[in-house]
Amino acid sequence: MKKSTLLAALLLTITFSYSQSAKKLVKTGITKFQKEDFKGAIAEYTKAIEIDSNYADAYFYRGYTKFTLKDYQGAIIDYTKNVELDPKSYDGFIDRGDVKYILKDYKGAIEDYTKAIELNRNFVDAYYNRGNTYYRIRRNNEACLDLKKTAELGKPYVYDLIKEYCK
Repeated sequence: MKKSTLLAALLLTITFSYSQSAKKLVKTGITKFQKEDFKGAIAEYTKAIEIDSNYADAYFYRGYTKFTLKDYQGAIIDYTKNVELDPKSYDGFIDRGDVKYILKDYKGAIEDYTKAIELNRNFVDAYYNRGNTYYRIRRNNEACLDLKKTAELGKPYVYDLIKEYCK
């Protein structure tokens, strides 16, 4: 009994240490990103993932950095892993939706924006982005609803769009 308790405590300590190291690497990556050392940031996030392959935030930040570098396929892979590990990552869904929008996968973008809205009903950017995507594919009724919701949530900059989209 003592051996199994000792082993469990040791494994917990090792897991906690790995997790702490991965978090430190992500923080270092964020600092490098802020200094526009994007390749250095990716290297830090990758090291964090090597230490803890289940650390969802490391995938999110690496995806965001890849998105910044216009590595859209790499960003989608990382955002997908982020939302697989953290299905409540509404930021992961909206950012993956943004990449899909750029790649003209409008259906996929709408699905991701919708998921982000399901997870956070007040996520104004998700309504705004989904509304613009609906407009892009000529689904003006849905676009109007989302842009009106954006305005309702306190973003008055959409009133000109509402006038244009909701004729």
